[in-house]
Amino acid sequence: MSQLKAQLRRDGFTFKQFFVAHDRCAMKVGTDGILLGAWAPVAGVKRILDIGTGSGLVALMLAQRTEEHVTIDAVELDAQAAGQAGENAAESPWADRISVQCADVLAWAPEQTARYDLIVSNPPYYEPGVECGSPEREQARYTGSLDHKALLVNAAELISEEGFFCVVLPESTGNTFIATAQEIGWTLRLRTDISDTEGRLPHRVLLALSPKEGECFNDRMVIRGPDQRYSEDYTALTQAFYLFM
Repeated sequence: MSQLKAQLRRDGFTFKQFFVAHDRCAMKVGTDGILLGAWAPVAGVKRILDIGTGSGLVALMLAQRTEEHVTIDAVELDAQAAGQAGENAAESPWADRISVQCADVLAWAPEQTARYDLIVSNPPYYEPGVECGSPEREQARYTGSLDHKALLVNAAELISEEGFFCVVLPESTGNTFIATAQEIGWTLRLRTDISDTEGRLPHRVLLALSPKEGECFNDRMVIRGPDQRYSEDYTALTQAFYLFM
């Protein structure tokens, strides 16, 4: 038990195969990122890009889910978060596969020549409004530094022909995001609506967009059952990561 307590550091979140320190990040480890990292389709991918990696959580989850030849680029605008993401990656079992860049993706993207099979982002989604406690948190929460159309255009320039661009968003924002994506030329291929419990309306949505046309598969997931324990679906999705599952 003492060894387990030693693993549970207070400055971050302990997963089964890695630790994510997040005390220098504006946005902490949360369910949104865990959902995205566990849900994004990884079959056949060789190169992955995480836009706005924050603590590096999603990049680390995708490294755990993919084979040794898969490389992951993680781009983060905030210097403090990028530094911590780099440290988290370096201390993980996949240090040689994850490269963290401190950069504005809008300036970074045009310099890239290779395409990515999977692009993921847990993007800002609030319109600029009430001030947060720090500029870093405003940057992470509000679309002022990276609006959704700019994000979609950038991802379109970086995606491979067969690739997927995956995001997690509030359900209330999802349909507007889809409409903007379709105007640019994206096709919605996967959609999972997320509810806290069976009786509640969805509050989050996971979307997978592709430059290639095809059918869209829709489903719904409930995080907790009537007894407030994690549901079978959520457990099946995330049990490879949570320490106590």
